[in-house]
Amino acid sequence: MEKQGFFLGRIRWVFCLTVFFKNCIFTGELPKLKNTFMNWILLIVAGLFEVGFATCLGKSKTASGSAAMMWWVGFFVCLSISMFLLYKATQSLPIGTAYAVWTGIGAVGTVLVGILIFKEPMEFWRLFFLSTLIASILGLKVVSA
Repeated sequence: MEKQGFFLGRIRWVFCLTVFFKNCIFTGELPKLKNTFMNWILLIVAGLFEVGFATCLGKSKTASGSAAMMWWVGFFVCLSISMFLLYKATQSLPIGTAYAVWTGIGAVGTVLVGILIFKEPMEFWRLFFLSTLIASILGLKVVSA
C-alpha cells in the first residue's frame, strides 16, 4: 500500500513539472507561483536568509577592515534575497501569516545561531519562550492551510 502511495506521489510531481515547463515553453515566461506548497518552501528559505543577514550583522560588529566589509556585503546579499523571496511567497499566502512566519523563522534561527556560534547563554526561560514561538509558527501554518 505504501509503495502505491509513493508511486502516485511521484506521478503527481512529474505532472506538476510537466505543466510548469509546458507553460514556460509556450508562453516564453515563467508563470506566477500559485502553488501554496511551493510558496511555503520559498517562505522558509526566505526565513533562513533572514537568519543569514542577522548573523552577518552580528559578525560585522567584531570584524574590522576588509573582513567587516565582507560581512556587510553578506548582510546586503542575504537581505535582498530574503526580501525578494518574501515578496514571491506573499503572492498566494496571506501577508499577515507570511510575515509572522518569516519573522518567526528568523527569530528562532537567530537565537539558535546566537547560542551555537556567539556563545550566548542557554537558559530555561529563553528555551521555553523559543519553543512557544515555534508552536505559534506551526499553528499559523496549520490554520492558514
